[in-house]
Amino acid sequence: MSQPTWETITIYQDGIVPVNYRRVPCQRSGGMRFTMKGNDYFELVTVGSKTDWMVMSRNWGANWQSNAYLNGQSMSFRVQTDDGRVVMADNVAPSNWWFGGTYTSWQQF
Repeated sequence: MSQPTWETITIYQDGIVPVNYRRVPCQRSGGMRFTMKGNDYFELVTVGSKTDWMVMSRNWGANWQSNAYLNGQSMSFRVQTDDGRVVMADNVAPSNWWFGGTYTSWQQF
């Protein structure tokens, strides 16, 4: 959720937004999904078929970015949790992926 939206529904003070939550059980179905956003030189969401693994940086929320030109190559993603579990989703996005497209892997934690 964007910061302006948070500020309309919460009391924003000193960079802190208090959040109450509770964990609920859920049935997982399908795999991880990756949505490609950005532009030719700025991908928000990375190994390509023509590159080595590269580290992505957090942009905001659940959005990650690389500042590389990756158009025209298939994309694989390696996701690691805070506790060290790793899942690799090979060739999730085909070489003709597009910005705004969502691609699903059958991999799951």
